[in-house]
Amino acid sequence: MLFLLAWLVMIAAMMLPTSLPLMRIFAHASANQPRSGIMLATFIAGYVAVWCAFGALAFGADVVLHRVVDRVAWLGAHPWFISGTILALAGAFQFTPLKDACLRACRLPANFLLRHYARGAKAAFSIGYRHGLFCVGCCWALMLVSFAAGFANLWWMAALTALMVFEKIAYSGRSAVPVAGAALLAWSALIFAHPAWLPGALSGV
Repeated sequence: MLFLLAWLVMIAAMMLPTSLPLMRIFAHASANQPRSGIMLATFIAGYVAVWCAFGALAFGADVVLHRVVDRVAWLGAHPWFISGTILALAGAFQFTPLKDACLRACRLPANFLLRHYARGAKAAFSIGYRHGLFCVGCCWALMLVSFAAGFANLWWMAALTALMVFEKIAYSGRSAVPVAGAALLAWSALIFAHPAWLPGALSGV
C-alpha cells in the first residue's frame, strides 16, 4: 500500500510541471472569484485525480504482468522482451494522431481555458480533470517507460519529466516528438537484437 501511495505521489510530481502554463492562466482568470486560492487548489486536485487514477491502473497492470512473468518460464528467462515491447509501444505512439491532438490541447492552454472556463469549485475541478485527460492522452505511453526503467531510477524519472515538459511547453517541442519516437523505437530494436548491449535499467522488468 505504501509503495502504491509513493507511486501515485511520484506520478503527480512528474506531471504537475507540464501543466504550469495552464495553472498560471487559471490562477489569473480566477483571481476575482471568492476564495481564489481554493479554486486553484480544486483545479489542481482535478488534474492530479486523473493521473492518480492512471497510476493506480498502471500499478495494477504491473502487478499482473509480474505474476504472468513468474508463471511463464520463457518470459522469466527473457525479461527484456517486455521492456523492448514497452519501448516500441511508446515510440510508435509518438507518431499517432491521438498524441498530436492531445499535445495541441496542452500546448494552447489559453484556448483550452476559453472553451471550458466557468466560475465555482465544481467548474474548477472539471477544468483540471479535463486537462488531466488530455495530459494522460499525450503522455501515458512515455509514463509506461518508467515501469520498464524501474520505480527507484530517479535519473530516468527526471529524463522522462524533462522530455514531457519540453514536448508540451517549449516552442520547439513539436520537433522533439518524432525524435523521441525514433529514439525509443531504435532502443527497442537494440533490446530485441542484443539485450546485453543495453544498460541494466531497461534490459529487464
